[in-house]
Amino acid sequence: MSKDKKQTQEHRRLEQRSSEDPIFPWYKWGPYVAERSWGTVREDYSPNGDAWNYFSYDMAKAKAFVWGEDGIAGLCDRFQIIALTFAFWNEQDSELKERLFGVNPSEANHGEDVKEYYYYLDNTPTHSYMKYLYKYPHGPFPYEQLVVENRKRDKYDLEYELLDTHLFDHNNYFDIFIEYAKNTPEDIVIKVEVCNRSDREAPFHLVPQLLFRNSHSQVNKLPECSLHKEKSDSMAIICDDFQEDSLKVLPFTYALGKRYFYGNSEASALFTNNQTNEKLLTGKSNTSPYVKDAFHRYIVHKELDAVNPRQLGTKAALHYQDRIGPKKSKVYLFRFTPELLAKPLHDVENIIHKRKQEADEFYAALHPKGASEDVKNIQRQALSGMLWGKQFYFFDVDAWLKAGPSEPALHANREEIRNKHWKHLLSMRIMSMPDKWEYPWFAAWDLAFHCISLALVDMEFAKEQLWFLLFDQFQHPNGQIPAYEWDFSELNPPVQGWAALRLYQMELQKTGKKDRYFLEKCFHKLMMNFTWWVNKVDSHGNNVFEGGFLGLDNITVIDRSVGIPAGGRLEQSDGTGWMGMFCLTLMRMALELAKEDSVYEIAATKFFEHYVYIAAALHHSQARDVQIWNEKEGFFYDVMSFSNGHRENILVRSLVGVIPLYAIDVITEKEINALGHFAQNFHWFLRNRKDLTDRCVSSTEQQGEKKYIFSLMNPTQMKRVLTKVWDPKEFRSEYGLRSLSKIYEKNPYVLLGNSIAYEPGESIAILKGGNSNWRGPIWFPTTFLLIDSLRTLHDKLEGSFTIDFEGQSVTAGEMAKYFAKALLKIFERDASHGRPFFGEYKPLQTDPHWKDYLLFYEHFHGETGRGLGASHQTGWTGLIANIIDEWI
Repeated sequence: MSKDKKQTQEHRRLEQRSSEDPIFPWYKWGPYVAERSWGTVREDYSPNGDAWNYFSYDMAKAKAFVWGEDGIAGLCDRFQIIALTFAFWNEQDSELKERLFGVNPSEANHGEDVKEYYYYLDNTPTHSYMKYLYKYPHGPFPYEQLVVENRKRDKYDLEYELLDTHLFDHNNYFDIFIEYAKNTPEDIVIKVEVCNRSDREAPFHLVPQLLFRNSHSQVNKLPECSLHKEKSDSMAIICDDFQEDSLKVLPFTYALGKRYFYGNSEASALFTNNQTNEKLLTGKSNTSPYVKDAFHRYIVHKELDAVNPRQLGTKAALHYQDRIGPKKSKVYLFRFTPELLAKPLHDVENIIHKRKQEADEFYAALHPKGASEDVKNIQRQALSGMLWGKQFYFFDVDAWLKAGPSEPALHANREEIRNKHWKHLLSMRIMSMPDKWEYPWFAAWDLAFHCISLALVDMEFAKEQLWFLLFDQFQHPNGQIPAYEWDFSELNPPVQGWAALRLYQMELQKTGKKDRYFLEKCFHKLMMNFTWWVNKVDSHGNNVFEGGFLGLDNITVIDRSVGIPAGGRLEQSDGTGWMGMFCLTLMRMALELAKEDSVYEIAATKFFEHYVYIAAALHHSQARDVQIWNEKEGFFYDVMSFSNGHRENILVRSLVGVIPLYAIDVITEKEINALGHFAQNFHWFLRNRKDLTDRCVSSTEQQGEKKYIFSLMNPTQMKRVLTKVWDPKEFRSEYGLRSLSKIYEKNPYVLLGNSIAYEPGESIAILKGGNSNWRGPIWFPTTFLLIDSLRTLHDKLEGSFTIDFEGQSVTAGEMAKYFAKALLKIFERDASHGRPFFGEYKPLQTDPHWKDYLLFYEHFHGETGRGLGASHQTGWTGLIANIIDEWI
């Protein structure tokens, strides 16, 4: 929020945060429940690491989770002692609809994929107001059909989606709107409105569920849900953890005490235990007759003895059964509070209305003044999705490797499967997920981009998220930052420094605050990470980095995580480019810190010199004929170095060769001379090592002020690369930056028996992962970083940096603006009032009950802008909110 924007009630709530509070009260309750816990590494105790098949969707309703609950539109407390989720039934399904369904990698033609329609419509940073929409068909959910049809399709086919089943034809579905509002940090009201969109009456069951997370082996007395017996105009379930401090690892006492869940008295109350149905899954005897899947069996299969007649258990629900008329709606009101109230539901709608108004005011203060209503809606839903994307991420790797409470029979080779070097990693954090169904675990480079979007609405939370990656319980003692739970040791691009510096600069620009403490603590941990990178992936000490797949999965002809099939090593343009960017970022951070402490000038000098050596290595490593920079082509390419001394370029124009453009900065002579020690070393290097600096430090003078341009290439080389970036026949798409040049559409590149072709849509060639594709589609983070670099060149060189393209001069600023507008074009209504990311599905484009509900996909078709991959990856695609903030 800019300094001149008004303070809203939500801003005032955020200002109540104090460093003395172990938990900020307004953060205590939030949407922290995963949308998928089955098929995750944390729940995998298999002998071969096959997480998807070890704990499947079909098992999830009956098998208790060890590391965290999942559900639809879930709410829980900060440490997920208890979770509230919603289940539905249409009297057609074979089970309650209590969690989102999707196909796993072995069932899909383009990787795992959720097969539901749900939307994050609204949210505020303190979760004082939240709104969620789930679309539930009247007919039986086609679980088997979705699996069978997706398995039939090959890599050249589109995915088979829920709309393709025709279940939504003739509007035969319910729109289920779920709204949460906090009256106080502890007093939470809920409104569920179920709208029958069809022309016929339809049965509907609503089942709000409360369950204590299954960590009971850690406590002396089980928590308990019970029925409140006193007469009232509502009914209530009492949830009591008996003030048991079950979280021994915390440095403070944490307990919930007694809470009441109120609902309309027309419901029936159901009780069971959140324990595995061993008899169903393994044939073993259950320790309790009342187990996790009791509500399915009671409501759907009429097994009346499945629930506890004593109305006690660690899992409870209110069951509402209705018939909703054609085009009619039904409203259900609830309250979840520590207070015993005489009339708990009478003011629920007033509280929701008030918090909704405050949310409107909060976003009105944030939206750019020139934004249209459509653009405002895009930004608001993007940021709401970011806030709904928070999740309680519980993982103790050491305990996970040793045993699981319900998995005593561990296999001898367990430690060899994954993550044995990460026994120090212990998380009980609320973390931003890439996608709470497809990627319900943190990912290091995704999270760095999440923070940039989250900073627009909650700067302190954004900074905290980035710091988690550098915190001792996450960052390895050797300095490595954990990548993602499938392999914490995998290599993701080192973008955390860029994110830390950008957060610092955003806060300074918007509020005038310089958070030196944040910048300084990040800098010290990032230096450790930098040292790890240098020691790990610069094996020959020549400042050329091998890296690995670096998050770009199938970007090249060979699997970069495995290496060159014929032996030798791969010297990566993007790995070296990322490290050049890392150096410049750390140099800039050190220069900022040196303004108040001159000792940081030494660090700034170190990273400047390291940057120079890296830049030199791109052009003349070991004085050989084959270099990463190919002068003939005017582009950067990976180099294969074989054991017999032979070297050759992988002559594929892709993001691999664009990424060196991300390492760009411009510093004035005045800025440099203000820091005497750094200035002395800087000028000495320029005078005495011109053989190195001529390629990566150039100078210009504007209005009597000398400026130095730092780039991994000189201006002439930069213009050659940017000319290819700007060429619509190569990288420039109508919707952003293609990840592979379009020239390979008709002329695939062949090497070592493998080929690479331009694939603008769903992935055809799979080297790593299922629904990743870096052979053509547009990705928000890589386009966003390019925009950042182009804007730096334009702003700091006052519009003087240009390229010549087809007889016209194009400024860096014009290129930056084009790519920013191209990303926005993916979401905006076009001339025919459609949105490119929706693709060819007409209901999504035209139906008033679909067209303004947005999805934020993982990546986008290089030619049409259609959404691809994970459909709720508001994680880094949430950067559209920053594009709107900075370019509208």
